[in-house]
Amino acid sequence: MKIALIKETKIPEDNRVALAPKQVADLNRRFPQHEIVVQSSDIRGYSDDEYRAEGVKVLSDISDCDILFGIKEAQIASLIPNKHYFFFGHIAKLQEYNRPLLQAFIEKKITFCDYEYLVDDRGLRVCAFGWWAGVVGAYYTLRGYGLKHKLYELPKPDRRFTLQQLLKALQSVDMPKVKVLVTGAGRVSQGAQYVLDNIGAVKMSEEAYLLTDKVNKLSYCVADVDRLVKRKDGGVFSWEHFTKHAGEYVSDFMRFACQTDVLISAHFWAQDAPVYLDVDDLRREDMRIRMIGDVTCDIMGSIKSTVRPATHADPYYDYNPQTEKDEPAFSSDKNISVMAVDTCPNALALDTSEYFGKMLMEHVFEPLLSGKHSAVIDRSMILKEGSLTDRFAYLKDFAEGR
Repeated sequence: MKIALIKETKIPEDNRVALAPKQVADLNRRFPQHEIVVQSSDIRGYSDDEYRAEGVKVLSDISDCDILFGIKEAQIASLIPNKHYFFFGHIAKLQEYNRPLLQAFIEKKITFCDYEYLVDDRGLRVCAFGWWAGVVGAYYTLRGYGLKHKLYELPKPDRRFTLQQLLKALQSVDMPKVKVLVTGAGRVSQGAQYVLDNIGAVKMSEEAYLLTDKVNKLSYCVADVDRLVKRKDGGVFSWEHFTKHAGEYVSDFMRFACQTDVLISAHFWAQDAPVYLDVDDLRREDMRIRMIGDVTCDIMGSIKSTVRPATHADPYYDYNPQTEKDEPAFSSDKNISVMAVDTCPNALALDTSEYFGKMLMEHVFEPLLSGKHSAVIDRSMILKEGSLTDRFAYLKDFAEGR
């Protein structure tokens, strides 16, 4: 097989790549009967020369390759018929904006595997950027708080920004004496907590957090979904019941909102789950939050101030609770400032590419290159030679425009 790492074509640009230079070189040494090459790119975090330095071929034309690995959705015009692609497709949840992409896969008889559905036998994802989303989300949120209140200025990440630079930047300034709520308990939340722990923030129990009005040091509390909702019938929360009957729950978020200065939203949210902060909640006088880092970036989802996604170039905007519209960032103390970058890990393209590549090597490249059957890869395959697989057959009507 000949495999290529493709140039990212989605706008806004993504600087990540599926494998770091040393990882490509390692796989080429271990599996000499195959070859992995790299399509030339001027936007990738790792330069073409860094791949060449590891003995990896850098090519402009990768049309003779069998399998093509990207990160974000490839532009339809760049798709090569009859190839096997891997990237984040954002089509399996019936995302309307990517219906044309699915239709192009079918028309061009493409085999497509979606990273999001690389899962183990328990259904748990084996290749994900979630932890890094939490790391960058926390950084962007704290950076935004400093800009909003003119307390400090932290650097905007460039293409070569690293985790160590991020932590060093945060440690170099005096953090505000405010209370931060981190929602969720998964990888995104854990990434945000990692940052807070490494800059000396104090972790508070829920009881202490809700009873303490002011703190003398940056402090935070973690609240998972079971603490953010309650059953309408007064029954006891259970995850099994919640996942099946989310509509039978209401938000219990205001008890936190009245005691929180900064919110880092890192929880999973489904369409039928309760809204934590609706438009009425956001205009309440006792709603203390004035900086929200919506790392999960559910547009008009559980937090109604997230009215649109932001970008790395322009990560912030203000939400006016009275008009329910977005306004320029930090334009009024009465507004709620929002960070809603939906590709946070891209800010640490070098670190996240290496991290993601390590997982891909174990769960995708090694079975692929050694010729072993992989149930993980099978589960991620949405189309085979332009036809929907059984697991994703429900996309048929969507693909046909119905």
